[in-house]
Amino acid sequence: QVQLVESGGGLVQAGGSLRLSCAASGRTFSTYAVGWFRQAPGKEREFVAAISWTGRFTYYADSVKGRFTISRDNARNTVSLQMNDLKPEDTAVYYCASGRDAYGSRRQEDFRAWGQGTQVTVSS
Repeated sequence: QVQLVESGGGLVQAGGSLRLSCAASGRTFSTYAVGWFRQAPGKEREFVAAISWTGRFTYYADSVKGRFTISRDNARNTVSLQMNDLKPEDTAVYYCASGRDAYGSRRQEDFRAWGQGTQVTVSS
């Protein structure tokens, strides 16, 4: 079973950048898609970005397209989320998740293993 640990969250001013990392244990991590989701206080968890097992296919929420970039290094069992031009509305707990298949999607039900999350706070 895959175990995921997120890191890289923190406090940043609007317009700043952060890079989140998701480190995985488990030999099959590299053969599945990985996604990032976030949950702001009082809101439901929402899709942010996803990447297929080879990195060939990527998906983004409209709200982050052009500002966030997802990438993966299968040799190191890590997936990263580079977040630029951060806005206060990006404030949330960010979770990475391992997909049920190799190609990924925007749907939470298509992801089966979740990390504990890392807090991102963007001040105005």
